[in-house]
Amino acid sequence: MEDYNSSIPMQRTTKIIRKSIFIFLQNYQFFTTTAVFFAFPFAASFLLLQSFIPSSSFFPIIYERLHLLFDAAGFPSSSEFFTLLNSKISQTIAISFLVFPFTISSFLFSKASVIEALNYSKPTQNPSFFSSFFPLLLTQLCNSLLIISANATCFTVLFFGFNLVDYGFGLSSPRLILLCSATGAVICSIILANTLIICNLALVISGTEKIGGYMAILKSCILIRGRTATALSLAVPVSLGLAAVEALFQYRIVRAYYQEKTDLFSLGLEGIFIAYMYSVLLVLDTIVSIVFYRNCKTDEVRILPYQVEIQDRDEHTVMKIKTADSVV
Repeated sequence: MEDYNSSIPMQRTTKIIRKSIFIFLQNYQFFTTTAVFFAFPFAASFLLLQSFIPSSSFFPIIYERLHLLFDAAGFPSSSEFFTLLNSKISQTIAISFLVFPFTISSFLFSKASVIEALNYSKPTQNPSFFSSFFPLLLTQLCNSLLIISANATCFTVLFFGFNLVDYGFGLSSPRLILLCSATGAVICSIILANTLIICNLALVISGTEKIGGYMAILKSCILIRGRTATALSLAVPVSLGLAAVEALFQYRIVRAYYQEKTDLFSLGLEGIFIAYMYSVLLVLDTIVSIVFYRNCKTDEVRILPYQVEIQDRDEHTVMKIKTADSVV
């Protein structure tokens, strides 16, 4: 009983990351060739679009529309916070729209290959992943709707929050605007972070259990309950790694391109290598999600037999009581 109780809690974040890296290195050849090959088009398109969207003619149109929306909602759109928020949301909308074809093809192919590979004892056998792709596609479409809904929820929270504060106290004070902006940023960050974690785990569930759409999302919500802190701490290292590669691409490729200090051929080779690094991190992120999912399932399997045993004992107890009553 003592061994059982000590094995119920989730493994620590460091153990999950360590196990994920071990799995990655154990099957290094497969993950750095086949899986990365599928993820590469998505990674390259994302890095390029993130770098050149702000200077495109598509970006100001979205920016102006959001600026008008913020003004109509009563937000202090001239404040530094909402200027930065408007710019970030406009960039995210533009990139998400343009990279969407690569998301439902390259990105999902990579996830399906990793998920199917880890369902076998020898991932180097190149298993077929088409059985996982279609549930993943359906789940990704539902994830997109869920992310849009989460952003709409954040907008609604900000709308009611700022208007209530404006009605009660007025937004004439810069400190009050800063306080409301910081509070709104924290609340929206929590909502979006939890949404992205649920969506990421839903993709793993969809590929592993071959269920797609909203059912995978619902199962993800149930499975992640009580493990949100672990999921968030697992997402931080990968997110920092992806952000570092994005910054490296900005510094080494975009900056050199505009300054014209390097010839295009060597610039292209370096860009391909950085996109390859980004693809490797995407594959590693999928492996971390799978290991986290397996730990969640292991915890459930360990808990359920104990609950069944209690139920059986209760039934036997009831039978004994009934037998005693019948004897009396």
